[in-house]
Amino acid sequence: MKLLRYGPAGHEKPGCLHADGTVRDLSGVVADISSATLSPQMLSTLTATDVDALPVVADPGRIGPCVGAPGKVLCIGLNYSDHAAETGATPPGQPIIFHKATTAICGPYDDVELPRGSEALDWEVELAIVIGKKAKYVGEAEAMDYVAGFALFNDVSERNYQTKMEGQWTKGKSHDTFGPLGPWLVTKDEMGDPHDLAMWLDVNGERRQTGSTSTLIFNVPTIVSYVSRFMTLMPGDVIPTGTPPGVGMGMKPPVYLKVGDTMALGIEGLGEQKQTVVAA
Repeated sequence: MKLLRYGPAGHEKPGCLHADGTVRDLSGVVADISSATLSPQMLSTLTATDVDALPVVADPGRIGPCVGAPGKVLCIGLNYSDHAAETGATPPGQPIIFHKATTAICGPYDDVELPRGSEALDWEVELAIVIGKKAKYVGEAEAMDYVAGFALFNDVSERNYQTKMEGQWTKGKSHDTFGPLGPWLVTKDEMGDPHDLAMWLDVNGERRQTGSTSTLIFNVPTIVSYVSRFMTLMPGDVIPTGTPPGVGMGMKPPVYLKVGDTMALGIEGLGEQKQTVVAA
């Protein structure tokens, strides 16, 4: 099932994408697509719903982030060896975890802000894991039982804030609009194997990133299990899993986004996004 949220920011309604391409209203089934509705029990109810009988949303308007109010956004850094190489970093021996503020989350077609004083705004197409069940000290063999589904994510980054200012990466990852999520959450049963998905990103119509989730250093079960050793994962938590090569930081010389630039990106089975860069 492809779950989505539509409507003005802060007032999104739950919906799903029908096989005929229409958006269907899920308001009569659930209040939102969020932590309260991503448990295995609720997902079973949703996937058993007769989508054909749901009301058609004639004009859904804005598509919002596919998960409402995630409790945590925990990103995995340098999780593709070729991306690590282009940034001059050594591929990690263990998953690198960093936080992205939840206020960075936005819709897949919302504008992305260039922060005031920014000179190094960058792009990163990523596969995001969405947690569906409380997870603590989870083994790799059972880790997929705690996953609700997957979504497309753009881990927008300000590289000077990330690498040249003292402290952790968080300040370069957390500006408003630095986390376009969606357009939909594909439930685990429909997604199948998440480890062989083509992914791409264009800037102003030019291909910048081409990759596949088959080259992840740490796969989905490893990530879920590893992160659950250090903190409890809750339903609705989002874990972007890293990006393939082709980011602006890795170009020689580096190339960064400016006001008016557009990003278009996609992952096989998870839809596409498009954003325009605007001044903050």
